[in-house]
Amino acid sequence: MFWFRRGRPAFKPAFLMGMACSVLVLLLATLGRPARAEGEGQSPATSKAASTPATAPASAAAPPAFHLEVHAPEPLRDTLLRHLELQQYRGLQDLDRDELDRLLVSAQDNARNLLATQGYFAAEVSISVKEPAATPASDPPSPEPSTALSTAQHAPWEVLIEVTPGEPVRVSAFQLHLSGDVAHNPELEAVQRSLTETWGLRPGSIFTQAGWDSAKTEALRRLTATRYPTGHLVDSQARIDPDTQQAELSLTLDSGPDFRFGQVLVEGTQHHSAELVRRLAQIPTGSTYTQADLLKAQQRVADSGYFDSVFMSLDTGGDPQAAPVRVQVREAKLHKLVLGVGASTDSGGRLSAEFTERKLPWLDWKALSKLSLDRDTKTLSSELTSQPDKDNWRWVTSGQVQRQTGSTAPVNSLTLRTGRAKTDEHYDRNFYLQYDHTLTQSSPAESASSVSANYAWTQRNFNNIPFPTRGYGLAVEVGPGLTLGSQRSPFLRSRARVLGFIPFNESAYPSAAQAPRLAWRAEGGAVGARSSVVLPSTQLFLTGGDTTVRGYGYREIGVVQADGSLEPGRYLAVGSLEWQKPIVRNGRASEFESTVFIDAGAVADQASKLRAKVGVGVGARWRSPVGPLEVDLAWGAATRRLRLHLAVGFTF
Repeated sequence: MFWFRRGRPAFKPAFLMGMACSVLVLLLATLGRPARAEGEGQSPATSKAASTPATAPASAAAPPAFHLEVHAPEPLRDTLLRHLELQQYRGLQDLDRDELDRLLVSAQDNARNLLATQGYFAAEVSISVKEPAATPASDPPSPEPSTALSTAQHAPWEVLIEVTPGEPVRVSAFQLHLSGDVAHNPELEAVQRSLTETWGLRPGSIFTQAGWDSAKTEALRRLTATRYPTGHLVDSQARIDPDTQQAELSLTLDSGPDFRFGQVLVEGTQHHSAELVRRLAQIPTGSTYTQADLLKAQQRVADSGYFDSVFMSLDTGGDPQAAPVRVQVREAKLHKLVLGVGASTDSGGRLSAEFTERKLPWLDWKALSKLSLDRDTKTLSSELTSQPDKDNWRWVTSGQVQRQTGSTAPVNSLTLRTGRAKTDEHYDRNFYLQYDHTLTQSSPAESASSVSANYAWTQRNFNNIPFPTRGYGLAVEVGPGLTLGSQRSPFLRSRARVLGFIPFNESAYPSAAQAPRLAWRAEGGAVGARSSVVLPSTQLFLTGGDTTVRGYGYREIGVVQADGSLEPGRYLAVGSLEWQKPIVRNGRASEFESTVFIDAGAVADQASKLRAKVGVGVGARWRSPVGPLEVDLAWGAATRRLRLHLAVGFTF
């Protein structure tokens, strides 16, 4: 019977005596070895060399003292070749047979201990040595024979380790004990049940030292992630019975006191106030501590754009019921200019310039101005954003001047917007007034203006952004408006879109990341107004391109006029199905995946005249550091053309 306490083995006295003897033998062998010149025999052989018996010598002038071959099932063979202490003596050129025999005695115990870490406590290990064939020496023989290995007289010895692992030890029982504040918590049973259900070494699984250490670490991490940041390990035991191949595990954790968030203490602000950091963090004083809430608060401050770095920590040295949150920030520069050069399959080459002013004089608002030039669109815009109030609402005012060419007649447009916006982890809300004016340079030229009051709402429930594999997103926009100019008429514009990911048969794969999934999306829009009303084209719909209907150009799907020209329409319908399959390498999901998809989209001035244009194709995805990189090759059924589409990043 063996015992493991706190992850370290404690064996019977007889076993300890055997280990001590092995170490003593190894020490005597080392002390009894003749002295060598400085630097001689100092480089141990690598595991790769050890795994290939009868291979070429490590160097032409200095072959290894012996070749090591291990006969054992995988991955036990790799474990022994990588960690056996015997490996470090392969480079000793004056190793004699007596020294080798002494090393092999300790190697047998070393191998058994290594196998025990993998769950094989009753393994049989045998070691044999094959004598090298003698080669006639050119010099006369020495009058005193020596057993030392000479490269001129002998080839390396062949050392063979044969392992019969037997049955592995499996976990037969597990007990979890909790002490501290959690023991008096009404939710004790729920906490204990959660930790037990997520325990890494379930009954029936093979006991390994690495698995034992990992399971304890994960259990403690789960305990300290919610309410109990000072939780710690009190005791852990693994009782191993090699005769029955069973392991009984027990773990005792002390939760420490229950912690709640106190005041937020900010350090490092210069141009911005500490109150801005508190509003961005959104940590309610008195709420129960969770590590996830602290990380989300840190991310909110970092994503605001006001700071280059943010670090948050809970001060556990004071009152647990009002533990201060310490925030260290480094402010971003007040002024920033970014120049960019890019390209896309939708609009070709692109030049851009962005100037950010993070604190306007007298207002304390942030201003972002952009200039973007590509093949079809020239845009100049500016947006002013206030600092958030205590409820995280901001005032937003923006203006944009744009010229669009390409598939439609050239359109010059002006858009002005003002309103309030609120962005949370899962929801975005936006109320705003908008003025639109467009001038379409057709024959004859046509201008239109409108004003509208709009509400936009977005919900995101994805498991991972920017690399979602399950969940959904939903966005809705509604805006009643009034056309301006000589003809004033009311209208109602609405738009909705949804994106979802459905994984398939996750239980059949070693990890959820390897499971294929279906990505689906749908989008619809409508503008309700009298047929004679002239609306700004910015209030109407076009579709097609990298992120809508692949197989067609950007905004290439619209209402075709009698003369063959293309104009935006009042109704929009888009749908897509995409099968995504992760590419598995060496039993693990790689950073790449393949896709097969079908897209369809339609635009019309009447809902009854919507006629879908279909695109089908294949693609590849790469989880790049800046988000998913999508490369798609799509066939447009209506145009009978093959198009390449590129897109980077995930937004919803």
